Amino acid sequence: MSVAELRRIVLFRHAKADWPQVTDHERPLAERGRKDAAEAGRRLADTGVPFDLALCSTAVRTRETWKLAVQEFPQRPKTVYEERVYEASPGELIALLNETPDDARNVLMVGHNPGIQGLAEILAGSAQDEARERMSRRGFPAAAFAVLSFSGSWKSLEPATGTLQDYWAPTE
Repeated sequence: MSVAELRRIVLFRHAKADWPQVTDHERPLAERGRKDAAEAGRRLADTGVPFDLALCSTAVRTRETWKLAVQEFPQRPKTVYEERVYEASPGELIALLNETPDDARNVLMVGHNPGIQGLAEILAGSAQDEARERMSRRGFPAAAFAVLSFSGSWKSLEPATGTLQDYWAPTE
């Protein structure tokens, strides 16, 4: 695979979490979160992007979101549960993506705000259609995702090198 090939990154915020008496890392999904995670999975499957790799935070709510969403995919990508996604800044998430092997063309990251939203905003040097306006208007609520593309190796990924191709968020 040529490193100049078009690559896609989907930045997917975990679905709505519950607030039981547990640590933040151990918070499970709320009932609405389970519904929204499955819907997000259907929407992601509808993009037609064949994911090669999923990087998922180790937090309970992100793992549950991913488990429900990926059931909607025609094919399950390799999944890596990565502690560094939890509470990561956009810069830390870029550094993690820079480590991705170049044979992975399409990567999905399941993480948390404010890092996921910040990363989407930082990477999007340009946008297609109304995607940036929709993302700006809605913010990045639970279960939202942004689809970005860029050309080059994963090591070359840096701010403003991507194009925001699509954005989706569940209805309130």
